[in-house]
Amino acid sequence: MVKARLRELERRRQGQATDMLHKVKLSLKSMSFVPEASEEIPPLDLGELLAYFLKQSVPLFDQLGIKRDVCDKLVESLCSKRKEHLAYNSFSSSEPSAFSNDNAGDELDLRIASVLQSTGHNYEGGFWNDGHKYETADKRHVAIVTTASLPWMTGTAVNPLFRAAYLAKSSKQDVTLVVPWLCKSDQELVYPNSMTFSSPEEQEAYMRNWLEERVGFKTDFKISFYPGKFQKERRSIIPAGDTSQFIPSKEADIAILEEPEHLNWYHHGKRWTDKFNHVVGVVHTNYLEYIKREKNGAIQAFFVKHINNLVARAYCHKVLRLSGATQDLPKSMICNVHGVNPKFLEVGERIAAERESGQQSFSKGAYFLGKMVWAKGYRELIDLFAKHKSDLEGFKLDIYGNGEDSSEVQSAAKKLNLNLNFHKGRDHADDSLHGYKVFINPSISDVLCTATAEALAMGKFVVCADHPSNDFFRSFPNCLTYKTSEDFVAKVKEAMARDPQPLTPEQRYNLSWEAATQRFMEHSELDKVLSSNRDCTSTSGCGKSGDSRMKKSASLPNMSDMVDGGLAFAHYCFTGNELLRLSTGAIPGTLNYNKHHSLDLHLLPPQTNQA
Repeated sequence: MVKARLRELERRRQGQATDMLHKVKLSLKSMSFVPEASEEIPPLDLGELLAYFLKQSVPLFDQLGIKRDVCDKLVESLCSKRKEHLAYNSFSSSEPSAFSNDNAGDELDLRIASVLQSTGHNYEGGFWNDGHKYETADKRHVAIVTTASLPWMTGTAVNPLFRAAYLAKSSKQDVTLVVPWLCKSDQELVYPNSMTFSSPEEQEAYMRNWLEERVGFKTDFKISFYPGKFQKERRSIIPAGDTSQFIPSKEADIAILEEPEHLNWYHHGKRWTDKFNHVVGVVHTNYLEYIKREKNGAIQAFFVKHINNLVARAYCHKVLRLSGATQDLPKSMICNVHGVNPKFLEVGERIAAERESGQQSFSKGAYFLGKMVWAKGYRELIDLFAKHKSDLEGFKLDIYGNGEDSSEVQSAAKKLNLNLNFHKGRDHADDSLHGYKVFINPSISDVLCTATAEALAMGKFVVCADHPSNDFFRSFPNCLTYKTSEDFVAKVKEAMARDPQPLTPEQRYNLSWEAATQRFMEHSELDKVLSSNRDCTSTSGCGKSGDSRMKKSASLPNMSDMVDGGLAFAHYCFTGNELLRLSTGAIPGTLNYNKHHSLDLHLLPPQTNQA
């Protein structure tokens, strides 16, 4: 009887608690600031779901060769049906339509976001990623990862070094330059005059001294190294192991991948866009142009083109192409984000001052400077001089360069008895080159020729091909472009017959690294990323907006992100197999670093790292 009585009392207490809880809910509901209209948002119909699926599948259709216009028309057609239905209802109920006549795709996103918000749904991650990233602090971190380093005088060694110096100069963000470390045997093959370094610290000191002599200020950025191996056949450095692991997670905020295709062809590690908040790729090289010149080049170029597309989609948020001479990659836009060494601008200013005072600054004629390999314009140069030998009679061209094809190039010129004088390669800033008036560059394999920019900065004439790689230089009056071989002869004679115009202050600025950094900040959207963080840290209302208008929310599961993640996962599986890596041209043993790397860089032994 006592037990029965206790059970009855317990039931009564529960009933009273339930009634009280119900009353509290009703009172809170009456105090709610959420408008009643939000509870009356109709659910998505089949047409809207199908339209959204088609809209998010555009990247997949791109890979399958289906034109984007077809998808847009289908989405518009499906949205128009709902518009017609809503128009009929609004005619009878005098309510406004949910869709306007324009921007059906954007309004579809807003419609779906409103439905998701009304259900309380919050999407917090992708299908392929873990969602754990660097949490932004007061000062942001920028990691610049590149595929080469000094003393190898190549574009991907020099330009990222200048970019790091000028990005760090603003002091608004911490900058780290991440470059490959080569074992001594590889250093002897890559670096000029058999130069070698016994430690990363020694090479870092060399890089800083070289840079500070040219920029004229003390640099304030960190340099770190990742293991790399040199591939003789392609004259390039391939990362060994997961490059991203050499950037600490606490600094994994913003990544700039110099040559993202090259860095990720055989990348087997964490996805860059998973580890970093913002990833920007900078395309330096026209790989397809080089590959087409190799044996079975057309077949190789076909596969490389699609791998490059995959890398750009899966590993970058934004891709900047230096010129239209590069492959048209997803998420990309064309913008020259490189400047010239300040020393060349100083030479140009000095020459302009000498000319104003009546001195003769240009005592020599024309020259060409570049690595002596056929692909760097030497084939085009010899063809032009051979075809117009009589038209260019008496005109001599001095050529400066070293390279694997030196003997072949010189023997071909000698056989055709061309007026070409060959000299050993030297730095373009060398005093012996200042007196030349005309720089001739017939190359069409470059993406953006650094030597052309340097010659313009020194106030010289430049005669170059009418090619997308030279689009940036067209605005300079001293740049003379030609379309035909006959036009080439005419431009050479024009340049030899008159003096170049002095550069205006605006033209000098456009060639500088200050202007290049400004263009980079704008077009990579790095300025927006950094300013958004400052806005958040300066106000207590970060993440809250006074604008009550529904935004396209990050809470939407994005089909494009899922496709990108799927491509990254497939690439990860492919690059994890040594046999597949070797069959596509990878260097043996680059799936992980070796014991020499572990000793030089003070890393865990390879076996321990693999475990």
